[in-house]
Amino acid sequence: MTEARSDKRKTALITGASSGIGYELAKQFAKNHHDLVLVARNLQVLHKLADDLANQYSISAWTLSKDLANPASPSEIFEELEKQSIRVDYLVNNAGFGLQGFFWELDPQSQQEMIQVNVSALTHLTRLFLPGMVQRKSGGILNVASTAAFQPGPLMAVYYASKAYVLSFTQALSNELHGTGVTATVLCPGPTRTGFQKRARLGNARLFRRGVMDPEPVAKAGYRGLMKGKRIVTPGLSNRLLATTVRTVPTGMVLRMVRRLNESREDTV
Repeated sequence: MTEARSDKRKTALITGASSGIGYELAKQFAKNHHDLVLVARNLQVLHKLADDLANQYSISAWTLSKDLANPASPSEIFEELEKQSIRVDYLVNNAGFGLQGFFWELDPQSQQEMIQVNVSALTHLTRLFLPGMVQRKSGGILNVASTAAFQPGPLMAVYYASKAYVLSFTQALSNELHGTGVTATVLCPGPTRTGFQKRARLGNARLFRRGVMDPEPVAKAGYRGLMKGKRIVTPGLSNRLLATTVRTVPTGMVLRMVRRLNESREDTV
């Protein structure tokens, strides 16, 4: 903890805050005078980010080292914050990862962990923190999906399916929350310069050859969308066009197109 919480400030909990979009979202909340709870596996990076933001923006920042691939982590996060009487006003479910390859060849344990992080932990954390927001009639959920959510994804079948869940879940939640004073927003970025492609082994994929966004504008769009109560935020004109176009194109054509984008250059030699 960097300083005592001000009752006038609201607090945002951000998962996957040590890099990429989560890192930039933490900056957005801090710039707008929100206290922070930063969650990721890399505690050293979290500590530095928390100290930097606290010193620069005079906010409070707490850090929690948790691996959301562990099913117990969401409850542990909630219980730890309850013990410290830290109220969460905004929940940002940003943590997630993907894997490229044929479904039957990828490590099954890694795929189960992907589902746990991308789907189960996101759902569990939302269920734990949302009742308090509804009771207070104030707050918001920001779930980070992807443009992958809008179509199936050959060579990344489980990842695309997990993001489709996030999109569907958040849209339904947004409707359920109407009139409560709480909102739910889903952020659907396209290819973004983060550590995602390295972990997913997508470094040579066509998907990341052009039109890749930096994480800062993606985070800005997500933050603004959350504060405006938008249901879906898709940063970038080309990404918004893609999300609209795939609904009108035959599925077979979409599958071929997405597979080609997810293929590495070595796969086609």
